Amino acid sequence: MTSVVPPEEFWQGVEQFNQQEFYACHDTLEALWMEALEPQKQFYQGVLQIAVACYHLSNLNWRGAVVLLGEGIRRLRDYQPVYEGIDVTELLTQSIQLLKALQQAGPEQVADFVKQLAAAEINGADEVGSEAVGRLPKILRVEET
Repeated sequence: MTSVVPPEEFWQGVEQFNQQEFYACHDTLEALWMEALEPQKQFYQGVLQIAVACYHLSNLNWRGAVVLLGEGIRRLRDYQPVYEGIDVTELLTQSIQLLKALQQAGPEQVADFVKQLAAAEINGADEVGSEAVGRLPKILRVEET
């Protein structure tokens, strides 16, 4: 899939995403998504849905997080491996790991899950046991060849 150079606002949204400013990321990317044409429109929507899923998770909304992670993952599958300078495969891998960990935890355990997720973020993803909890996805920028 051929990509175009994304607008500067896209990179602002990526930075917000990686800083876990998911509500601000939503606002930034929603403005781009609403104006975009395909194939960018679906790409922006997929990233946006993963950001909103993380926002829902921070508010202990298990169902919203699970549904939107699934939707975002589904929308981004066709954009692998790299699109608009983003490592889509890695974003999907991290998002799928988070979705599986959330599904295993279940809605009754969402508060504990979020606490463990926060602890894993603070202690670093390499800590023992953090894989069981998962971690919030990050968007990696790569140079396209």
